[in-house]
Amino acid sequence: MSRVPKEKLVSMIHELFKGQNEQLIEELIEDLPKGWERFDDVALLPLNAFSNSRWDLVNRETLWENVSVALNVKRLFRKGEISGERRESSAELLHGNRLDVERIEHGVNFVYRITECMFSQGNLNERKRMGDLDLSNEEILDLYAGIGYYTLPMLVRGNAKHVTATEWNPNAIRDLRKGLERNKVAEKCKVIEGDNRSHGNLLEARFDRVVLGLLPQAWDGFETAMKAIRPIGGILHVHGVASTKNPEEWEEEVIMRLSQFGRSVTKIDVFKIKSYAP
Repeated sequence: MSRVPKEKLVSMIHELFKGQNEQLIEELIEDLPKGWERFDDVALLPLNAFSNSRWDLVNRETLWENVSVALNVKRLFRKGEISGERRESSAELLHGNRLDVERIEHGVNFVYRITECMFSQGNLNERKRMGDLDLSNEEILDLYAGIGYYTLPMLVRGNAKHVTATEWNPNAIRDLRKGLERNKVAEKCKVIEGDNRSHGNLLEARFDRVVLGLLPQAWDGFETAMKAIRPIGGILHVHGVASTKNPEEWEEEVIMRLSQFGRSVTKIDVFKIKSYAP
């Protein structure tokens, strides 16, 4: 936590809880969040920040307004649990009145409704790596596109010839379309809504590269991905959760499962992206 915001938060506590005993003041200072995400005009507080019941000694609206001032933001959110098959956000708006936020990473703009769609900071390096690829001659399929975590970097920075993005969460599709427009690449992307296993001939034998960015595992997309790759071959990006002690077991299982579809499979490279907790 940077020094200036922390000092402002401490000063805020002394002002809002003036007249309270020193033990309470010290308890609240100790309870301050150790960090937060800052982007756009937003601060995103960690899960359970300011959840101590002692904070209720002041009006919550007053508290959130003062926290926003201390952090120099117009809008304040608090993280919630990521839940369900669609990995939906339950972030809570504490101060301000707009739910759509914008993040800029390596020249790529991500626009999304923070109370409905998640965004993983842990995938930053992988998003950059995907954008660093020269994709100018490639037709690409992003099987689990979300709000465009990989679709947008591949189009904006990788200059992909074309990306077909499939996604079953209507909230994510809404925000993916916003990102495509914001980055001026909508004409190079076809968005298909629904379970990618049900799209049949729409996806078959057309793509040079397929991205399977789903955690904890993308097993259910393997058949679709293998059918989607051109007959001459192509590249699959397979994401998954592996044991830190024996990651080779996961690699072997990926090869084994992909090989069941009657095509030769060769490992090119493996990257550790982040730690993962369900």
